[in-house]
Amino acid sequence: MILYPAIDLKDGNAVRLLRGDMEKSTVFNTDPAAQAREFVDAGCEWLHLVDLNGAFEGEPVNAAPVEAILRDCKVPAQLGGGIRNMKTIETWITKGLARVILGTIAVENPDLVRQAAREFPGHVAVGIDARNGRVATKGWAEETDVLVTDLAKSFEDAGVAAIIYTDINRDGAMQGPNIQATADLARAVSIPVIASGGVSSIDDLIALRDCGAQLNGAISGRALYDGAIDLKQALQVLNA
Repeated sequence: MILYPAIDLKDGNAVRLLRGDMEKSTVFNTDPAAQAREFVDAGCEWLHLVDLNGAFEGEPVNAAPVEAILRDCKVPAQLGGGIRNMKTIETWITKGLARVILGTIAVENPDLVRQAAREFPGHVAVGIDARNGRVATKGWAEETDVLVTDLAKSFEDAGVAAIIYTDINRDGAMQGPNIQATADLARAVSIPVIASGGVSSIDDLIALRDCGAQLNGAISGRALYDGAIDLKQALQVLNA
């Protein structure tokens, strides 16, 4: 199981939000590329990047720090936030991004997700962010009536590389992930599932590893910044 250290970008800084609230952000590093290098030096195999401003604006906003990370770090990175058209998808993949994460357009324009997955096989993931089992879009600001499992199943034949499932109520709250919902989703689809939201301890990682469903990985942010999770120890546990 892969551990994806998260670097959430807001106004050029590496931050963490509490339950997706842009007004409740904590700046952890004013140099996101330096933060990324720190994670890579500790042994991480992937990086998880989110353009928070882009998620609200609907277009890339924090391109400069993302490009600096891609230049400085030789591990693959995935990026979500503000990626809503083929031009942006192609631009990021051309710049060396390993995987784009499509969230809002997965609900609003699923055909574009399918087109992107066909044109860039292995480079397209679907981000499903949810409150109480229902999908939220546009930086988590808008809630829909779409059920998580229904949306995930609709992409079974699309060729997407992964589904990143985030329980918004757990994100940044240090209360542990929604293990049951994540495991249920992973059992419901054949697409690899990555857990996100609330991963706050080594015990959480062990619980996800042993949840009874084969997860591709887990994303953690605040716990790594706060020191609640030691990255080197976490990597050893997940590779045991």
